[in-house]
Amino acid sequence: MSCPRWLAAGASLAALCFQAGGTHAAEAVLAGGDSVARMGRMADGPDGAVRFAYPGVSSFLRFEGRELVLDASTTGDRSYLDVIVDGAYARTVHLSPKRSTYRLAETLAAGPHTVQVLHRSETWHGIVTLHGYATDGRVLAPPALPSRRVLFLGDSVTCGEALERTPPGTKQPVWWNPRLSYGMLAGAALDAQVQLVCHGGRGLVRSWNGRTDEFNLDRFYGLAIASPDAPEPWNQRLYAPDLIVSAIGTNDFNQGIPDRAQYVEAYAAFVGTLLRDHPQARIVLTEGAILNGDKKAALTAYIADTIARTGSPRVHHIPSRHYPGDAQDAHPTRDQHRQMADDLAPALRQLMSW
Repeated sequence: MSCPRWLAAGASLAALCFQAGGTHAAEAVLAGGDSVARMGRMADGPDGAVRFAYPGVSSFLRFEGRELVLDASTTGDRSYLDVIVDGAYARTVHLSPKRSTYRLAETLAAGPHTVQVLHRSETWHGIVTLHGYATDGRVLAPPALPSRRVLFLGDSVTCGEALERTPPGTKQPVWWNPRLSYGMLAGAALDAQVQLVCHGGRGLVRSWNGRTDEFNLDRFYGLAIASPDAPEPWNQRLYAPDLIVSAIGTNDFNQGIPDRAQYVEAYAAFVGTLLRDHPQARIVLTEGAILNGDKKAALTAYIADTIARTGSPRVHHIPSRHYPGDAQDAHPTRDQHRQMADDLAPALRQLMSW
């Protein structure tokens, strides 16, 4: 196909309009088009672009060619994308607020290739827009994603906060890496699609600082983009998980142990929403990695009460082991996320008979 208008707008994309010698036209596709397989919550734009903010959101494109270029932007200066070429990590791209083009792959061998573009950052780092892709070859049918589907709900741990930290130094946005988080690793072990719906600092009923007026779990669960200024609703029918894992509670307990009756009532109501929205799904409640001691014991008891209150055989508890992070940060390290996935995946496989 000829280069669309958005393609001609970027110098590097325009350079890909023709192969060397001008023998073949390059092919370009819109990010929201049928040629792109998608995983995670996205908002479709009328111009064929897609917007997203949760970590782990991924696009997959198959093509024959030596190069692939992306046209993208973000609302901040702290958004990163990982590029995975033929199943192997290739590079990390730091997005600019100014709409720009990024070379995702180059000098590839002849033959078909699959590129995954994965959002590495959190909602509060910036809202990303992908406009389209261009190759010097031709775009193929999109890859098939796994038929199993898992939804992970949680906070900064589920988002993969600072798991690639490099001490010493202040925390950097590039240290987030949901690709290596326990949820995505467990999903890979289960051969399942993964949707991460998580937000750092948030809980079930209150945030880390005790606030109850922010997008905590019961609110951001219903959003494709949990932006306070312009929240984008999510249609739950677009993703029907077989399994939902809720790892929430750390931030609720940061200011002290919350009232038991209030917490259990809120959790039971939220689990009731999950049961209604996804009648095919099993639901697992777990404590997460950070809480320990009296606070963890209290959350475990609250989870047991919540399961009893719901009275549904589809709701289960799988306990979490405590992982203390390190001297630099209380969030689990990269190795600890791997251990968390190793803890969780066998229990989930047994529960689901996968």
